Amino acid sequence: MMDAKWQKGIDRLIHKREVIAAAGGLDRIAKQHSSGKLTARERMDALFDDDSFCEFNDMITSRATDFGMDKKKRPGDGVVTGYGYIHGRLAFASSQDFTVEGGSLGEAQAMKICHAMDKALEMKAPFISINDSGGARIEEGIDGLSGYADIFYRNTAASGVIPQISVILGPCAGGACYSPAITDYIFMTEKNSQMYITGPAVVKSVTGEVISSSDLGGASVHSSTSGVAHFVYPDDLSCLNGVRRLLGYLPQNNEDKPMHVEGIPRDNSLLLGDIVPVDSRKPYDVRKVIHTFVDEGSFLEIQEDFARNLVIGFARLDGDTIGIVANQSQFMAGALEINASDKGARFIRFCDCFNIPILTLVDVPAFLPGSQQEHGGIIRHGAKLLFAYSEATVPKVGLIMRKAYGGAYIAMNSKGTGADLVYAWPIAEIAVMGAAGAVSIIGRKEIERAEDPSAKKEELLDEYNRKFMNPYIAAEHGYVDEVILPEETRTRIAGAFRMLKTKERSLPKKKHGNIPL
Repeated sequence: MMDAKWQKGIDRLIHKREVIAAAGGLDRIAKQHSSGKLTARERMDALFDDDSFCEFNDMITSRATDFGMDKKKRPGDGVVTGYGYIHGRLAFASSQDFTVEGGSLGEAQAMKICHAMDKALEMKAPFISINDSGGARIEEGIDGLSGYADIFYRNTAASGVIPQISVILGPCAGGACYSPAITDYIFMTEKNSQMYITGPAVVKSVTGEVISSSDLGGASVHSSTSGVAHFVYPDDLSCLNGVRRLLGYLPQNNEDKPMHVEGIPRDNSLLLGDIVPVDSRKPYDVRKVIHTFVDEGSFLEIQEDFARNLVIGFARLDGDTIGIVANQSQFMAGALEINASDKGARFIRFCDCFNIPILTLVDVPAFLPGSQQEHGGIIRHGAKLLFAYSEATVPKVGLIMRKAYGGAYIAMNSKGTGADLVYAWPIAEIAVMGAAGAVSIIGRKEIERAEDPSAKKEELLDEYNRKFMNPYIAAEHGYVDEVILPEETRTRIAGAFRMLKTKERSLPKKKHGNIPL
């Protein structure tokens, strides 16, 4: 027969667990569900492998007493934290509970999140932050603000050491936005996710502008206009499954390699001649090029609605993760501009942090000209791309498909910025600029003096095309390693990455570089 003291202790623990599981109460849980949102613990169960999530610090409670907080306290203080396994690999997470004080962050909640982050860094495992909060808890004053600072500090310390992923499944307002902004990837849902520094009411009071929450900082805005969000899904469950998918491409930490995942190898390189028009003025979808040689169904595009003139994403080649950066001729003819430069540079730096080889598919006419770009700082932003490629020490392979002109050619993983191997198709055009523009400058006087200016212009165009608008001069000078047939594309790329698997290269000793932010 069990001792009475044992039984009393067990009964008390069971009661506490029931109170913890009840979160903000049945009514608030029902309201959460009615808005299409999962609860904090349901989200953890969806994120982690079945029955693998282990919660800790579930009884921590706020110490605040002002403004009636002593009557509002709930165990856990509005956030669920713990660890579990994703694809059988360790990961840590926090999940804010909107049913408890609107998920607002105070001293105790911040302490719980920081503890989970510290453990993730100690164990060199990914950290996932699920955000659903009204912001700092006003009743706790500066303690809530200090809590955010503690989180930001840990985000920064962990950056480049472990993958950090933010999942916005409700409001994320004010200073709370800056933790996701520091992390590697941000996921949002179409209906419920909102991120903004100042809400609609504040915007109206300051500027007089009337704007809805979704128009101010919804998923559509942040995925297509601001570039803050990397992935958007319809609802909580699909979003969390998206996180799981992304983690399947990533290593556990900066000393690890991405896991090998056997897939279905594919080589449809014979189709490339039909996909890519010889006429460099005609657009095509570069994603179709990617799908001809990566493992079947393995391409995961990132920020697909932002800066669409550049495609970035992960794929697998013979079961191994690679990062892909590709000019997209369907938008702005694939020219580089401010947003594409930022998008590409950050992705390249992430790949370099986490030992992910980079493949660059080049078809670029220029950095986008115009006063808007110049005044917006295209020089500074374009330099980020140059800096990122030059700094990256992971295996870097390039394929020049059609155009590679001027400074944009240099910025897209040229040999001069550290590419290990660069291939080119026979139709590749590698030059300072296109033939028409070049002839109008270098042949202007000859054309003006000619008896037949049109004939002379055609003569000079033919000469320029013959001498420069092909890959052979670049190959002769060592800037292209091999000119290949389209049907050889997968074989050469896969072979290059196999050869480069054991690459070792280090940069000069320094605290860190000073990228032009």
